[in-house]
Amino acid sequence: MKTTDYRTESDEDLVKLAQNRDTRAFDELVERYRDRVYRLSFKILRHEDDAAEALQDAFLSAYRGLPKFKAESTFSTWLYRIVTNAALMKYRRRREGHVSLEQSQSSGGDADPIQLEDWSALPVDELLNDELREVMQRGVDLLPEDLRTVFLLRDDQELSNAEVARSLDLSVPAVKSRLHRARLLLRAHLNRYFADRGTRTERRRI
Repeated sequence: MKTTDYRTESDEDLVKLAQNRDTRAFDELVERYRDRVYRLSFKILRHEDDAAEALQDAFLSAYRGLPKFKAESTFSTWLYRIVTNAALMKYRRRREGHVSLEQSQSSGGDADPIQLEDWSALPVDELLNDELREVMQRGVDLLPEDLRTVFLLRDDQELSNAEVARSLDLSVPAVKSRLHRARLLLRAHLNRYFADRGTRTERRRI
């Protein structure tokens, strides 16, 4: 009798085996995607225990829902959707009092438009220092939920626009629109950081 080497099987074949109650096939799928989807869960929740709980909930939901999976999308896209939903459910429970980056930009109808300076020409070491990474992450955390999720799937997890659309049940134009808005808000957030730091530097020189 031929022994199945689960590590060499494709996602599609593993899904078929798992749908026929082969738990070792599902275990291989979990092993294959666990780290990637945990990173996504943590990026959404920014809390290790909550991210781990959301991941467990997601894999349990995936296992229960696998018999109904019809491969209209890839397994990975389907799994990203489940993990995203599980993480967002936890995130929404603690959302009260949260002020988004978009809300902070528009306190009234007469608010000034966002001014976007060009910081793309800065040296790489300037853009990748620890302080700036923290500022960038703070900006991502403050994005409205719908924009943040799209940004994380597209720019952090590097899914295509079409994969993000399938994961979130959106149209591709809607994904592009939300991604554009997210990037604008993050760019404005970084502009304020550089402007504030420049002001602090000038004060020290006086």
